[in-house]
Amino acid sequence: MSKTIAIGATPAKNAKTFSIANAIGAKLKRFYSRQLYIGFFLPLIILGAWQTAASYEWVEPVFLPPPMKVVETFWYMLEKQDLALDILTSVSIVAQGFLYGAFVAISLGVAAGLNKKVELFFGSTINTLRHIPTVAWLPLIVVWLGLGAPAKVLILSKSVFFPVFLNVLQAIRNIDKNYVELASVLKLTKWQMTKKVVFPAIMPQIAVSLRYAAGLAWALVVVAEGLSGLEGVGFLIFRGQQLLMTDQVLVCMIVIGVIGFAIDRAMFFAQRRLLKWKVGFND
Repeated sequence: MSKTIAIGATPAKNAKTFSIANAIGAKLKRFYSRQLYIGFFLPLIILGAWQTAASYEWVEPVFLPPPMKVVETFWYMLEKQDLALDILTSVSIVAQGFLYGAFVAISLGVAAGLNKKVELFFGSTINTLRHIPTVAWLPLIVVWLGLGAPAKVLILSKSVFFPVFLNVLQAIRNIDKNYVELASVLKLTKWQMTKKVVFPAIMPQIAVSLRYAAGLAWALVVVAEGLSGLEGVGFLIFRGQQLLMTDQVLVCMIVIGVIGFAIDRAMFFAQRRLLKWKVGFND
């Protein structure tokens, strides 16, 4: 009796392959069983109302072009006007501003939370600066750094810094005193207490603040590029508004919304992944 054996395959490899396939299948089944289609109802209603208003010309096409016109404009901008390059420029600026602002905020927030003198040294200055709107900084930053990417990165870093810093500081202040007392009983060093007590305790609030800050940075890049830039999605929106190209404005708005949603979902899944150990954490 002959047996057919796949070349290069072993029972162990086959079992591992089947195990991975079953795991992926189970995840896909859970994903589709969550009735995510409910979230598409409202967008479809809005799209239907938009199409109806355009078809019956309840609004002048120059102010509200029909959906198909917007789709055509999207492909035109993608092929003829380097829309993809503008999107990548905006995403790159947001990523840099987010990383720089978050890194400084977490570092300074932990230092201020663990050392009262650090908080007293920086507290008054930070509380004063955070009340100055981002738009108010634009003229001065443009004078300092010009209209290039560094000015926009600085603006976004500033916008990311304050919510993350305040959340980190407050999270450390809210750590259960029993944990701190237990660390003292176990004679943990400052570094050991920070690693084993402080960071696990503040991670949930840090994750939430980073998710919020990422969305805020993406929203503010439109303002930064619109007021001080010659490229990017924000620049395209302001140019479209000045030239009364409503279809291009709508294309950019939809692109911003879709990318913003993708950023939020990515941050959410990263948050869920990092906090899967936390009791009570759910979708």
